[in-house]
Amino acid sequence: MPRRYSIALLLSWFGLSAPVCLPQVPNADPGQVGNVYVRVEYPDSHPASARLRVRLMSGSGSITVSENFTNDQGVAQFTSVLIGEYHVVVSGEGIQDGDSGQFEIDRRNLNQSIYVTVRPIPKNAPGNVEAPATVSKADLAIPSRAQKEFNRATDAMAHQDWSKALQHLQRALEIYPSYPMVYNSLGVVYGHMNDVPHARESFQEAVHLDSHFAPGYENLAKLALREQNAAEAETLLENANRADPNNPEIMTLLAQAELLNKDFDRAIQTAHEVHALPHQKFVIVHYIAARAEERQGHPQEALVELRLFLAEEPSGPRADHAREEMAQLQQKPN
Repeated sequence: MPRRYSIALLLSWFGLSAPVCLPQVPNADPGQVGNVYVRVEYPDSHPASARLRVRLMSGSGSITVSENFTNDQGVAQFTSVLIGEYHVVVSGEGIQDGDSGQFEIDRRNLNQSIYVTVRPIPKNAPGNVEAPATVSKADLAIPSRAQKEFNRATDAMAHQDWSKALQHLQRALEIYPSYPMVYNSLGVVYGHMNDVPHARESFQEAVHLDSHFAPGYENLAKLALREQNAAEAETLLENANRADPNNPEIMTLLAQAELLNKDFDRAIQTAHEVHALPHQKFVIVHYIAARAEERQGHPQEALVELRLFLAEEPSGPRADHAREEMAQLQQKPN
């Protein structure tokens, strides 16, 4: 008999039930992992554009530990990063590559706020540097005082000082009420303060202000999943995926919601699309696909997915569990 999982247990096993926006490494010693918040700016201090590639690199070398993309406020974050030395490299269309220089995560400072300045690629005559077209009018309309309050809030969040972050975010909204990223961060802060109603209201306001604001949809979906409302989560994640296509985190959550809604073919398709992207932190999509294949009576296809999972994550509690699943599937008749 195949194991049956409730939504809550599936969320826990997938490692996606942590507080909003801060997934955790399973069974990690809290003293061994930290968070890196990266803010990418142009020389005039305006936030960089969305979808710039941000790579977290080991030490001073060229090995990529993890990668992410900036949101529309030039922010990217890496959570549950093991202590050690790192540097951040930012690249993308229309900019010269930027490097943060080396920094360290250690037991004394588990949370780091890193600022990286990138320069637009010059056009025409040398020295004629123009702001890239990807800087939106909405970004340019943000008053500098509101931006500074948001920066201070981000620093406070990096140090898990939620009360201080809340104060700076509220000040930013007093200065500039039409600031989706502030509302999104406000929702994250309320989530950490266990104030779910205000968290939801904040995320809803973020997507009300910007109907293409993917992080707001994603966070609302995470709340829906925590409340075992997979149908609502799937709709929200479809919105997020349209606003921010090829984002492996959003697509992994979407595959999970599709699985829980018994949209098995779609879950498998979404998982395969994630596999085609850099997805080091999201190898769980292969387990999602395996579960969907198994539910449709395809044990051999499920075994293929579990082998892919183990090839990408060969050790740890999840790998042990996958091997148990494989043993059960191999005992089934073809």
